[in-house]
Parts: sequence; structure tokens; C-alpha cells
Amino acid sequence: MLFGKRKRVVKRILIVEDEPLTAFDNETMLTGLGYEVVATVDDFDRAVALLDPENVDLVLSDLRLSGTRTGIDLARAARNKGVPVMISTGYNIPEEAKALVLGWLQKPYTERQLKNALEAVDRLLGGEQVKPGKGFELFATEQ
Repeated sequence: MLFGKRKRVVKRILIVEDEPLTAFDNETMLTGLGYEVVATVDDFDRAVALLDPENVDLVLSDLRLSGTRTGIDLARAARNKGVPVMISTGYNIPEEAKALVLGWLQKPYTERQLKNALEAVDRLLGGEQVKPGKGFELFATEQ
């Protein structure tokens, strides 16, 4: 397809966010960008219950979650189930997380930064070379 719109790899996103306003903003932005929000949850247990590669193409997760488990714990569980994760947080990413997630979207972010980060992840998952944009750091160079 030379001039057509490329087909998305990421269509269905699970949002895991413990801040209600940020969760609502993410839902609104993602829906507006044409993604299907599978669910929005705030803790590890509910998120893990939804991890199914047949229903979730990507997890957008905060580093800090409600309860004792973290986004790193979720990334580990998601990886074991074959579901990629993108972390969004205002904190620095621990080294151990870099091996588990595709990338880090730094909070606060705009809708444009979220869109660009998701397009980079989508291209990466589609097997393309990717250059991340402002506010987004890729840890995986291939998937």
C-alpha cells in the first residue's frame, strides 16, 4: 500500500491508572484517537484478570497503582501473557522495568504526545524501525 493509511497493530488498549482524572483523560483521548478502550482499572488484580492477547493489544499503565503491586509487577505479568506494556509516569523508570516494557511516556503529556507514542509503539510492533518523539522513550527497539 503505497499511499494508503497503514493498518494499526494496536487497536484495543487496557488503561491501568490510579488517578481518576488522568484515567478519564486517557479514556477520552484514546477514544478520540480511534482506539477501543477495553477497560480502565486502577489496580494489579483487576488488570491481570483482563490480560488476554485476544482482547488487549497494549496496556497503558501508570508505574504506581492502587494497592501494593506496581506497574512493574503488571508489566511482568503482561509479558508472561504476551501483551505489551507502555508505562506512563512522572517518575524515573527503574532499570528492571526497561526490560519489561516497550517504552515510557513521561507525565504530564499532551494528547499529541500520547498519539505519537502510540504510533511509535504501533510501528515497532509492526516490525518497523522507530524513532521516539518528545516525552517518550523507547526501551525495546524490536518486538
